[in-house]
Amino acid sequence: MLYVRGLRKRYRQVTAVDGIDLTVVAGERVALVGPNGAGKTTTLMSCLGAVHPDAGVIELLGQRSVRARRSALARVGFAAGYVSLPTYLRVIDYLALYARLYGSRRPHDQAMAALRRLDADQLAHRWGVELSSGQRTIVGIVKATMHSPALLVLDEPTASLDPDVAIRVRADLLDMCEQHGTALLITSHNMSEVERLAQRVVFLNAGRVLVDGPLEVIAARLGQSSLEDIFLHLREANGAKLPATEVPTESLQADSGASL
Repeated sequence: MLYVRGLRKRYRQVTAVDGIDLTVVAGERVALVGPNGAGKTTTLMSCLGAVHPDAGVIELLGQRSVRARRSALARVGFAAGYVSLPTYLRVIDYLALYARLYGSRRPHDQAMAALRRLDADQLAHRWGVELSSGQRTIVGIVKATMHSPALLVLDEPTASLDPDVAIRVRADLLDMCEQHGTALLITSHNMSEVERLAQRVVFLNAGRVLVDGPLEVIAARLGQSSLEDIFLHLREANGAKLPATEVPTESLQADSGASL
């Protein structure tokens, strides 16, 4: 689904991404975790073509060239809390517009069915300006998932949702991945959310990958009991090269069978 090698991106004097390698295979659920400024969002935006990297290879759904990757985006879904919705467009019309772009012959029906799936059909005839931040988040997730994408990319997917709604959204995402074989790539600061959604965790700091592997393997190697403890442990390392007695990335990849 996604193959990245040697990804680099600088913003003036700041190196946001410094040689990241990343692979996501079909049906896999992967989380990018790290402190603010670690390079998570820049990595996602580079993979989706919204940011032009300075160096590196990106292959999206088997397509490497920029033009071919654009055509592959029809099979990709993306949502993030910072993506705004049209202010004076009804939710149903906004979603139907994307359904048409995805090739739907009955866009309004598809949009309404997607809203009902997340118990959000009451939002169908609301204007964008009338939505709360949590409601905008729900609409964004509906937009990203209503065509059952091959790859779903979510940046902080439930950050503004009430706990009960977030639980419902996570359950729906897991169902979609299981039923349609959708690959999931997410970023989140919610460690319990990552534990529920991700099969594999990639820790970033200062634009580099610190460790990459299944959570249980990382926890065993670092001697930590939770993802939050692992996060704090790696954060304290401040991106320094990990000693061989801890968790070199190559070791985790060998244990997990990953292709990195």
